[in-house]
Amino acid sequence: MVRFVAGKFTASTESSSAGVRPRAGTEILNRPRTRAWAIGHGAGETEAWAASDGTDALLVTAGHCLAGQAEQRAALAAARAGDLGPAVRLPGAHLSLMWADGELRVAGDRAGVIPVYWLRHDGVLWWSTAAAALAALAGTGANLPVLLADLTLTGVDTQSGQAHFEGVRRVPPGHTLILRDNAEPHIAPVNEPNPHSFEQGVRRLRAALTLAVERRAQAYERITADLSGGMDSTTVACLAARNRPVLAVTYTDAHLADDDDLLYARRVAAETGGITHQVIDARHTGVAQFDGLADPAELPFTDTPSLALGMLAVKEAQLAPVAAYGTQAHLTGRGGDNVLATEHSHYVDQFLARGRLPALRGAASYARAQRVAPWRVWRQLGLTAATAYPRALEHLAGTISGPDPLVAQRAARWQNLAWCSVTSAAGWLTPAGRRLVAGLAEQRAQAADPHATPAALHDRQALEFMGASHTMFDSIARQKWGIPIHAPFLDTAVVDACLNIPSYQRVREGEYKPLAQAAFTGLVPDFLLRRQTKTAFTTSLYTGLAANAPVLRRIITTSHLAQAGLINTQRATADLDTAIAGAPAPLADLHTLLVTELWLARLPTTTVTATWWQPDTDRSSSCG
Repeated sequence: MVRFVAGKFTASTESSSAGVRPRAGTEILNRPRTRAWAIGHGAGETEAWAASDGTDALLVTAGHCLAGQAEQRAALAAARAGDLGPAVRLPGAHLSLMWADGELRVAGDRAGVIPVYWLRHDGVLWWSTAAAALAALAGTGANLPVLLADLTLTGVDTQSGQAHFEGVRRVPPGHTLILRDNAEPHIAPVNEPNPHSFEQGVRRLRAALTLAVERRAQAYERITADLSGGMDSTTVACLAARNRPVLAVTYTDAHLADDDDLLYARRVAAETGGITHQVIDARHTGVAQFDGLADPAELPFTDTPSLALGMLAVKEAQLAPVAAYGTQAHLTGRGGDNVLATEHSHYVDQFLARGRLPALRGAASYARAQRVAPWRVWRQLGLTAATAYPRALEHLAGTISGPDPLVAQRAARWQNLAWCSVTSAAGWLTPAGRRLVAGLAEQRAQAADPHATPAALHDRQALEFMGASHTMFDSIARQKWGIPIHAPFLDTAVVDACLNIPSYQRVREGEYKPLAQAAFTGLVPDFLLRRQTKTAFTTSLYTGLAANAPVLRRIITTSHLAQAGLINTQRATADLDTAIAGAPAPLADLHTLLVTELWLARLPTTTVTATWWQPDTDRSSSCG
């Protein structure tokens, strides 16, 4: 069962009980003109707090809200006054609903771990944390422009107000859906804390992450954690072990065994009390990347295409001891890279913030590390700084419409300093595919913020990508193995502590994740904070592609995007064959294409209305 929340809001002249309701849903909100249900949530995963002023005001959370009573009361008081920010920032990952004075406010989180979608159907406004549920209700199919843009563009809000399904609207993460009377839905940002300095961020990060992990360790008797040996997952595992015994797992294979990760993981486990360590070695389990994809019907369904499908067999092996242990919460370091570090475009943000000399010096150091002349990087930095984001999107749309869309990639040699560009997958597009992607880029240009800065934009986009990726993996793990996956680094309070520091202040020359080094000293072993390396998984991907070549070729040659006339399978297959041979190839693009095709193959059976909805026979209209 997919875990989600859904609700409806009707006009004042209509009944809030007529029509349909989510199948197997438990009602969590019933007020005049509005109702909501939680599906797949366990005991204690939904909570409601009523106002003490005699009104029918109510604050409801669904998911993992780990707040204490004082925090709950403060969040209710703020929400009652129209500010959902304190509720959104309660520890954990959860949906927040506030009903008061005939108005409903619906908010997820800043990272997009809890997404919110909406549409109108039969005169009723429906909202949900699962876009597929709304698509099934309205009978709509895949949003091909968004899927294609996800594959071929970088630096573009490919979804913006859209979902991966036609007709389904998306509330941007960090925003609230506001519904009242007969008025049109209103989307408003959740109030964010003011920007702060590096030193302030260090204190807030230490407190927020410690609390996020501590509350989880207190809430669940049996917890497990990833222990990759990297800074992020290891920090979470060490914080958890300060509160409760932890089973920590490390995955390795023939290629990873020679890297630093396993050495660090074993040393941390040996020197940190409370950690029981288990290593899962693919040389013994016999699994590889891209195993088990032969039959799409047997794969778990996700709301959006998920890269985790390409790692399904690996994750199953890694989490087998976790499932056997009976974990109630499996903690990961997901999101650590997104909040502790920043994109290379921070040089542009620094330049625009009147820090021109430090930005040029930093860009020169970056150029030397890449073994190129500094002037080449300076040229891209200057071009990006002189161009407003809407204009960059307009230029990108024009380039994609041309005969060779990859010219944008070649022109932006240092595209990680550019506003936006195309991926290698743009070379697979047909003329019809180019027109579709160019049209989406033009639409995004019309709505783009002319005051945006590149690093702030890229950091947000990367965070939201990770938030969605985490949500899809959590859904997969619950469906297949009954394991809830947690990512404390993606809690809104943790994200605020980090991303409210200007991007260029989160980096320091010659230091790896200086924010983590400053915030976590004394909480994790010093040798971990001094680590300067990060393991790459490229070789393992090549091995998996070669081991599963026939299945992967079939997925691409029977492509749904190709059947729609949008991509050229011969070009995509040629790149796949290059990767199978072990030569340099666009691995990330191939991975994205494969999981997108598997997702499209599952749609006819997963968006059937009866799978998600049932007739609503409850005619009551009071709260009860």
